[in-house]
Amino acid sequence: MSLAVDYEVVIIGTGFAGIGMAIKLQQAGIHSFKLIERGDEVGGTWRDNTYPGCECDVQSHLYSLSFEPNTDWSKKYSTWREIRDYIIGVADKHKLREKIQFNTALNGADFDKESGTWQVKLSDGSKLISRFVITAVGPLSNPSVPEISGKETFKGPIFHSAHWDHNTDLKGKKIAVIGTGASAIQFVPRIAENASKVELFQRSAPWILPKPDRKIFSIEKALYKYLPGWRLAHRASLYWVNEISLHGFLKEKSWIRSFAEWAATKHIHHHIKDETLRKQLTPDFRFGCKRALLSNEYYPALARDNVDVIDSGIERITETGIIDKNGKAHEADVIIWGTGFKVDEPLMGIDISGIDGQDLNTVWKENGFETYYGISVAGFPNAFVLAGPNTGIGHTSLVVMIEAQFSFVMDAIQKIKQQDIKYIDVKEAVQTKFCQTMQEKMVGTAWTSGCNSWYLSDSGKNFTLWPDYTFNYIRQTKHIDLSDYNAINFSKHSAEQAAISI
Repeated sequence: MSLAVDYEVVIIGTGFAGIGMAIKLQQAGIHSFKLIERGDEVGGTWRDNTYPGCECDVQSHLYSLSFEPNTDWSKKYSTWREIRDYIIGVADKHKLREKIQFNTALNGADFDKESGTWQVKLSDGSKLISRFVITAVGPLSNPSVPEISGKETFKGPIFHSAHWDHNTDLKGKKIAVIGTGASAIQFVPRIAENASKVELFQRSAPWILPKPDRKIFSIEKALYKYLPGWRLAHRASLYWVNEISLHGFLKEKSWIRSFAEWAATKHIHHHIKDETLRKQLTPDFRFGCKRALLSNEYYPALARDNVDVIDSGIERITETGIIDKNGKAHEADVIIWGTGFKVDEPLMGIDISGIDGQDLNTVWKENGFETYYGISVAGFPNAFVLAGPNTGIGHTSLVVMIEAQFSFVMDAIQKIKQQDIKYIDVKEAVQTKFCQTMQEKMVGTAWTSGCNSWYLSDSGKNFTLWPDYTFNYIRQTKHIDLSDYNAINFSKHSAEQAAISI
């Protein structure tokens, strides 16, 4: 049956997840949808992160939509610009731009169980009524800036890597970098080339392996373009090699982890000759407990005469720089945050009201981000999350997981429409059992081996990662099992009252 709605589906976000979901809707003959994008262009994290050296740490031919291959990647690991242009090209190919409302943020959404619809509230003051809401905002969308005393008093430029200030000339400047995560190891080598001084404030040293990157030759591009089977075989080989590496993370004791630690330690010793600096850069936790990184440039940069690593902690920020916890003053012309993202605040103050008026942020705060396969949330019917809790991965491409979610969501939408169901709401007992299974699987893995990482909540719960092989996730999410959901049908009365067209 048809309902009086503006759109059947509203999608929040236009990165890989949002654009790919829209394509799948079109392919299924569902054209009544709208994409909401707070930025002025598609691309998600690859539109926002433009810092020097920004590139992906997953192989290009795997970090792309399987149904929209690109045969012209320039190198094994693509830059942010190539990935952004790829997403833009895919969106334009499928004529999605006319479906996108740019420069508009999601302000909130309320579910009405009488009609089985969502009222979506936007930052421009408008409201949309839709039958389904799909959030595709991604876990790396909201920058994290630590609460350090005095940061508002600093007189020079201060910015996060995700909001890089390209108008600030860093040449000859004294630069303080706070954080040593995936972004910092990429931009520090670039800024160190021209800065007079770089002081890197490190809370903990990450494990870093050499990056097996190189340019892709023209003959290879031709093979990928004219021999699709060759390209598919290449993608499959990348997938399975990465998948095999997961064995080293799933067990606390593994030869793969031991070998990785040996290789990473050898990487440090090859580039860092100073014993004190070597000690500073050697992690105090097992490989895999935190996100493992790839770089050929980071250690050589830290060995430069104009770069120092400060691991004494930060007491406060002043007008002219940073005071460390030993009381030493570090003058700085510029401060750059390399402190990652708020993965535990995906909706950052946006009020999502469920079937009984409950707020999603409050629910997640209380139960530690419980979902069903990272896609459905009990109490929030006909709403789906892409790249949600416990669907992150540390060994392969997140796009693999997102594509599995496309299949699940499309199967759900089609069954709801075909069976004339008003809405479905995952059973709380099913969700609870699933989350218990997730945490049981975490026991004995690298991710719970004793370090404090962004994978974990304050209580120590790993709410971010999928603790299994991705092929198991793909298999388990291929179809939705409606017996796991409370399915509410239209009553005869509501059928008579419903509008006959969208």
